[in-house]
Amino acid sequence: MPSVNVVDLKNASVGSIELSDAVFGAEVNEALLWEAVRQYTAAQRSGTAATKTRHEVSGSGKKLWKQKGTGRARMGSIRSPLWRHGGTVHGPQPRSYEYKLPRKMMLGALRSALSAKLRDGELRVVKAFELPDHKTKNLNHIFAELNAKETVLLVEAGENVNLTRASRNLPGVKLVPTKDVNVYDVLKYREVLLTEPAARKLSEALA
Repeated sequence: MPSVNVVDLKNASVGSIELSDAVFGAEVNEALLWEAVRQYTAAQRSGTAATKTRHEVSGSGKKLWKQKGTGRARMGSIRSPLWRHGGTVHGPQPRSYEYKLPRKMMLGALRSALSAKLRDGELRVVKAFELPDHKTKNLNHIFAELNAKETVLLVEAGENVNLTRASRNLPGVKLVPTKDVNVYDVLKYREVLLTEPAARKLSEALA
């Protein structure tokens, strides 16, 4: 089992924690990580691209000229796709790009992401984020004490009102509960800061 130092908000070591080897010491499967990131980004697509068919473009439905005798090609509507300003054939329509991966793949990808972060020294465990107030300035000072990198993913086990309010205005900082930790966020942010209860919770849930 990998042993990780636990630090306080002054970046002083206050102990250590044994993390699950299956979760934080797993073999990194890059193909699985790619699949998980692709699935996440597909679900974020708005899917609002749309074109108008001949039934949706503006224009009269009246037949332009009689069927025979004019010498011109027969034409039934000014909204025909053959005409300028006519409808579009087989154009994009609003749709969802979301799809699901098997649960085992998602859990395996999350284990790989957490293991990669710990292996690269970009995952640390903090005793607790016990903030006296919800001021963003004070949280910035804490990050400076912790020598946090430019982008940080905070993972908290339970509700922390002060931390939620203090972190939401900081660019490059995101706070998520343990149940919402995903592969995309773990890989996107340069450093992952887990509280000790969150680290224990992830070790138990993903083992």
